[in-house]
Amino acid sequence: MTALPLGRTRRRATLATAMCALVVTGTGLTGCGEDPDAGTNGVGKLTPEQIQARTRTVAEAADTVRLSGAVVVKGKTYKLDMRLKGNGGTGSVTSEGDTFRLLRVDEKLFLRADASFWSHEDAGKADAAAAGKLDGMYVKVPKGDPAYQRLSGFTDKDTLLDGLLTLHGELATDGRREQNGIRTIRLTGDNGSGGTLDVSLEGRPFPVRLVRAGGAGTLRLTDWGKPFSLEEPQEKQTVDYGRQLPAS
Repeated sequence: MTALPLGRTRRRATLATAMCALVVTGTGLTGCGEDPDAGTNGVGKLTPEQIQARTRTVAEAADTVRLSGAVVVKGKTYKLDMRLKGNGGTGSVTSEGDTFRLLRVDEKLFLRADASFWSHEDAGKADAAAAGKLDGMYVKVPKGDPAYQRLSGFTDKDTLLDGLLTLHGELATDGRREQNGIRTIRLTGDNGSGGTLDVSLEGRPFPVRLVRAGGAGTLRLTDWGKPFSLEEPQEKQTVDYGRQLPAS
């Protein structure tokens, strides 16, 4: 076999290096010939269906999670920052410019907001005075009230995860990513139109970022298994919704 001239060999090596750099830049791999799953938890080697099943299993088994971002429900956008566990949750919800805090311990749901949340633009003096008394108080919402069903869902870990971790349409993987310094693999439903889910390649394969189908919001899932306290407010800080909330 005739040996290639040294200059041509070097040019080919340079070209190969350049092509390798181009591939690495385009796909997020660590380098040509390197295993993108080296040093990971290995879920990147699984099928999309297996990855989704694995991440759902570890998410459901985790004691706690923090969920933050925005969701769109029936055309209404809710910004959430909730810490959730099996028997309840706590955090803030913002909708249409109003921010309030939710606290649920077992089946007891409390809503806390400032006076402006409880008042109305056309409120009379009596209503304004009543709203002032609710400022910063934990208002207990009775279980039979429609508001309980609507708001308690934001504090229910199992219900939220069951709805959020489902991608719509045909599942596929869409390469490796990085979310807040965590290496992830991305799952898509119907090439992204059915939502995307980034799953951690480090440690346990927890979901870390979700883009919901149809532009229905983006959420981050963090602090998996990180403990936090969940206690009912003191009686002096509580107002009973059913008996004392002013009529609107």
